[in-house]
Amino acid sequence: MRLILFYCLLLLALSGCVQNVREPSHAGTFYPADTYELAETVSRMLAEAGPVREEGMPVALIAPHAGYRYSGQTAAKAIKHITGREIHTVIILGASHYQTYNGAALYTQGGMKTPLGTLRVNEPLAQAILAPKSGIIARPEFFDKEHAIEVLLPLIQGVNKNMMIVPVLTGTLSTDAFDHMVKMLSGIMRNDDRVMLLVSTDLSHYHDYDTAAKMDAKMLDAIKRMSVADAEQYFATGESGACGRAPLLLAMTIAGRLGAGMGQVYEYSNTGDVTGERKSVVGYAAAGLYRKSLNSEEKSLLLSLAKKTVEEYITLGSAMEPEISAPWLNTHGTTFVSITRNGVLRGCIGNVRNPMPLYKSVMMNAVAASSKDPRFEPVKKEELGDLRIEVSVLSLFEPVRDLDEIKIGRHGLYLVKGTHSALLLPQVADEGGWDLDTFLEKISVKAGLRPDGWTDAQLFRFTVEVIR
Repeated sequence: MRLILFYCLLLLALSGCVQNVREPSHAGTFYPADTYELAETVSRMLAEAGPVREEGMPVALIAPHAGYRYSGQTAAKAIKHITGREIHTVIILGASHYQTYNGAALYTQGGMKTPLGTLRVNEPLAQAILAPKSGIIARPEFFDKEHAIEVLLPLIQGVNKNMMIVPVLTGTLSTDAFDHMVKMLSGIMRNDDRVMLLVSTDLSHYHDYDTAAKMDAKMLDAIKRMSVADAEQYFATGESGACGRAPLLLAMTIAGRLGAGMGQVYEYSNTGDVTGERKSVVGYAAAGLYRKSLNSEEKSLLLSLAKKTVEEYITLGSAMEPEISAPWLNTHGTTFVSITRNGVLRGCIGNVRNPMPLYKSVMMNAVAASSKDPRFEPVKKEELGDLRIEVSVLSLFEPVRDLDEIKIGRHGLYLVKGTHSALLLPQVADEGGWDLDTFLEKISVKAGLRPDGWTDAQLFRFTVEVIR
């Protein structure tokens, strides 16, 4: 008997069979149940999504989850962007439509089946995300009736039938749960760029066509600018009707931590475009959140904008705001502008906690560095020919939990303790030849604290893209 059991287990292991498989519950309603019809539908939608053209690297994708008749083609526009990349796992973030709970539910074992086969769960990765104290737990039963995850699975299989998944359904996330998800997922993705986020969400629900289009345009604009603050405001005021509130905010925050600074909308549609019924529609969008470095043209534009702003402000008392159409320069971020004269610092000002369009940040800080740095007299007209201007574009701040996370020359530091705060750019420590102890002492003293003041202060690290 034991021998028979041994061989059965061995055959199971060798066959690659997956246990704990969720059966599809929406095949035949949201999408075709017949294998051949579904394969043909998925193949056609991905083909009609067209070629992938993008500048930069998508960190996260956003796709709708309604029936294929209504949103399948739009969803295909997003998922097509996995094509040709070495992605082995997609973490799918959806909001629960059928269960009410605090925290997040994960499907941590086995796989999920569609008429096209079974997608395995990346079990070690799923297990790593769990945090029972924060309400992030394994609850496979919460996925039984849920369509937000299931509807996207055949499209993923159409791109890569061997893809692994980590399905996540959010309920109401506390601050602790949200922060845990951000920390864990950004850490996983930073260590392995073959893991991607996929947000499953529809947009506005059951407004007339024009109202829906206006509401959705606001949210998509916040996504394009990567403005988490604006997205949160739209949810709070009811200006956004997207069902995936937590998944969207999580993805935008995580993508920002990983260096994404711009969202790209591939397609927008709503049910009125399909049915012709315009009195009550649901909005859909396909989008990506992108990480990329500024190209030479964008760097040149920001640097020349900083120089021109200083010159106009010093000579005329004000600076004209130009029309900037480059999408990347309209995304929200923070910058520092440093001015030196003959190698000596003449002014250095930045906006730390107030993201705004990059070009506006550069203009504001160029004015401030030239005339409002309390350490120096305002720049005079006769100095303009001798000035050297440097622009630093900052990444999002990330809490430092271990000093080993700080790399001299790569990371800048921002320190906060009560009413005291200070920031030092990474190039300051690098050019000064500081070690980590010196870096920590210098920023403590700059904040008006004792040299060891950093020990009970909040520390944040960031990177910069320097334009000289």
